Amino acid sequence: MKSLRQEFIKGLWDEHPTFRLLIGMCPTLAVTTAAANGLAMGLATTFVLVCSSVMISLMKNLIPKKVRIPCYIIIIATFVTIADMVLAANFPELHEVLGLFIPLIVVNCIILGRAEAYASRMPVFHSLIDALGMGVGITWGLTALGIIREFLGMGSVFGHMILSETATSWVIFLLPPGAFFTLGIVVGVMNQVNYALERRRHERAVGSVTTGQAVQG
Repeated sequence: MKSLRQEFIKGLWDEHPTFRLLIGMCPTLAVTTAAANGLAMGLATTFVLVCSSVMISLMKNLIPKKVRIPCYIIIIATFVTIADMVLAANFPELHEVLGLFIPLIVVNCIILGRAEAYASRMPVFHSLIDALGMGVGITWGLTALGIIREFLGMGSVFGHMILSETATSWVIFLLPPGAFFTLGIVVGVMNQVNYALERRRHERAVGSVTTGQAVQG
């Protein structure tokens, strides 16, 4: 079993749901036209993920295996309804923008995947840490995509203008093709960073072995 630190940080990079596992693509591509939208969707997904993971972990021994998926969906749908109502009551404009994608969190592969693969098999606290790590990973991923697309498409970040009004903006980044372009670029950058890190680790390991052999010689 991994340490709690490892359980948390895996969702931030190595097993990032959006950029490494490439799941939950529907809201990722649809709502990240602005940074605020990505942040709101990420926080809503994190709330549902954390609450449902803890609840499923608590009830895992009470839920019959034959009906576990329907039970998981009922639990998840309960917290999605709470998130939807809170957004509608306190942030109506944001709720209107996110629209159908809030209720669709119920069938998000990320939520169901963590419920089936992790929360239903692990202790409560480990499930909580795992869900928090995945949730923070989702949130920073959606927010990053929103920042890039909003900046390139409108010249602003979180609604604040960064570029001058005369600057050229690429409206395509606010359209569906722009979502795929941005996602592909970010995934490519992460793969290159990962490759560089792995290569550095390999060089250090080889250097350590060579040094050890030289000392023994």
